[in-house]
Amino acid sequence: MASSSSLTLSQTIFSPSLPRHGSSSSSSPSLSFSTFSGLKSIPFTSSHRRILPSTTVTKQQFSVRASAAVETLEKTDAAIVEKSVNTIRFLAIDAVEKANSGHPGLPMGCAPMGHILYDEVMKYNPKNPYWFNRDRFVLSAGHGCMLQYALLHLAGYESVQEDDLKSFRQWGSRIPGHPENFETPGVEVTTGPLGQGIANAVGLAVAEKHLAARFNKPDAEIVDHYTYVILGDGCQMEGISNEACSLAGHWGLGKLIAFYDDNHISIDGDTEIAFTEDVSARFESLGWHVIWVKNGNTGYDEIRAAIKEAKAVKDKPTMIKVTTTIGFGSPNKANSYSVHGSALGAKEVEATRNNLGWPYEPFHVPEDVKSHWSRHTPDGAALETEWNAKFAEYEKKYPEEAADLKSIITGELPAGWEKALPTYTPESPADATRNLSQQNLNALAKVLPGFLGGSADLASSNMTLLKMFGDFQKNTPEERNLRFGVREHGMGAICNGIALHSLGLIPYCATFFVFTDYMRGAMRISALSEAGVIYVMTHDSIGLGEDGPTHQPIEHLASFRAMPNILMFRPADGNETAGAYKVAVLKRKTPSILALSRQKLPQLAGTSIEGAAKGGYIVSDNSSGNKPDVILIGTGSELEIAVKAAEELKKEGKTVRVVSFVCWELYDEQSSEYKESVLPSSVTARVSIEAGSTFGWQKFVGDKGKAIGVDGFGASAPADKIYKEFGITAEAVVAAAKQVS
Repeated sequence: MASSSSLTLSQTIFSPSLPRHGSSSSSSPSLSFSTFSGLKSIPFTSSHRRILPSTTVTKQQFSVRASAAVETLEKTDAAIVEKSVNTIRFLAIDAVEKANSGHPGLPMGCAPMGHILYDEVMKYNPKNPYWFNRDRFVLSAGHGCMLQYALLHLAGYESVQEDDLKSFRQWGSRIPGHPENFETPGVEVTTGPLGQGIANAVGLAVAEKHLAARFNKPDAEIVDHYTYVILGDGCQMEGISNEACSLAGHWGLGKLIAFYDDNHISIDGDTEIAFTEDVSARFESLGWHVIWVKNGNTGYDEIRAAIKEAKAVKDKPTMIKVTTTIGFGSPNKANSYSVHGSALGAKEVEATRNNLGWPYEPFHVPEDVKSHWSRHTPDGAALETEWNAKFAEYEKKYPEEAADLKSIITGELPAGWEKALPTYTPESPADATRNLSQQNLNALAKVLPGFLGGSADLASSNMTLLKMFGDFQKNTPEERNLRFGVREHGMGAICNGIALHSLGLIPYCATFFVFTDYMRGAMRISALSEAGVIYVMTHDSIGLGEDGPTHQPIEHLASFRAMPNILMFRPADGNETAGAYKVAVLKRKTPSILALSRQKLPQLAGTSIEGAAKGGYIVSDNSSGNKPDVILIGTGSELEIAVKAAEELKKEGKTVRVVSFVCWELYDEQSSEYKESVLPSSVTARVSIEAGSTFGWQKFVGDKGKAIGVDGFGASAPADKIYKEFGITAEAVVAAAKQVS
């Protein structure tokens, strides 16, 4: 990437550290920006002028000759469009064939709509994939990723060169088997698990609508872009898509346009075997505008007209159902499941070349197609140059708003923001960490311009309402409280889209910790795609009490500790809750989960924001020389129990160290010297206590230590009774400490 000194506002900071698997991306050359044209169509210059005489002509002569030129241009356009569409098809065919792995059917069927979007409709700058005001494109049907890679290649993105196409799905490739935003500049979000992409697209559209409402002025429309998405039958079947699309309709996301690849084929065969609903009627009932393009194979004008109609509808999202033939052009495999998820095979590739009249070698892009697409580099640079000039004028007129928007675009946090986090002393009143979390959320919302979020119909229980803001709704999109309803899976994926729209947008979402089961797929994609969503998860253990085992998480802490690139926090009091939020805000490429209590907990002596940032740290210790008799380790509500047990052991003359393990992942990042200072290897007498599964605790307590926890389901009863019955008590810790000493 270019050095930060030469980056535009929309390039700074947001450019991710790419790629992850050892390949290297090309450096972006310095650009000489041309005058803004803003048009995606071919300018009426050069070759068109040749038909006009250099001598003076009459108005009638000019009109006739101009009409002839337009007619010629239309014919040329039709021919080059067809050739361009087939180029897309064969780049996909050839890449899948060379890899002997992939999904050629969707790119072959969706090439017409892909071509029209990237060549005629969308605004973007190939030389700066992170230009802020670009249109966003999401391929929700991520298995068909060669469609997007072919389009990025033709459009001039440096991330997809011919050599990249030839290394599709190989180790070190910049174009993996499903779209990954952290590998391929030009890919907005990571898709593959069906339905995630359309939900991400809803999040991207939410971000645009929210920012436009906050920052646009009558004389300055600084935020103005569309989100386009292609989804297939599989996405439509997954429940997450209905959750997200229901919200999109409710919120009136008029700049979200979804293309439904209606090809009637899934892996098992014709969709008639399992999917016969009227999708159009369902989307109409969800509040979407619906258009049907009956000929998605060659009906270019139908697709263009549908997009024009969709853009004219401002108050609701649009679904364009495009009926296509999967594997279009393949004589023997089109319209069958066999073209969905495997290479065509050499014989069928040859037959398809003959059928579509394609005489070129694999991966060849004809010169006239290259020439046709080459305009996107100067046009895209001009679009960004014009926007940068508009922003400069905006900054002069509206300096405060410009500063906030710049923070959101670049991810540069306001100076001193962390000073807004509350601090607590042992004299502060006891409180549930869910209530302490709300204090932190509201403190952060005052100082972070991109901070917004909400709950899955549990705001009054999760304590996640931002009190100084109203609700983000269709007619109040400038507000920051998102009401997701009972839609956990859609909520998580929508927040991924918001987080990946701009680095300074910091979304949080909330539900009961046990209901992460409903959105785990989206949370995994958060971790994979480096989307720094903050997951506020209350009712974190058997301590929630009477609701019983259906609502009491047991294995959840262990399961998220096993997930890469996600921080699993379980704070014990106010200081640790504030510390968790500080880290979560700073870690923009790592999502965070805060498991918070329903029951009141005391503000403990020895806890700190700084300690929480280390993941594990000493809360109390009466030993010397780093040689306590026993080490007690606790998290969350059980840290208080460990402290009480330590007091009892001290009365018996023991030297006891109490360690808070608020976040395993952060502790693992510390130096070996620091870890030795907290858990000295010479001290094997260790006891951990946590009201959850003991799975994984052996790593810290060792073979000679003991882990106290809950390895079965919970029960319905008051919290105190449940803790006593399950042995989550100070007495149990004291007994275990004596046993291991």
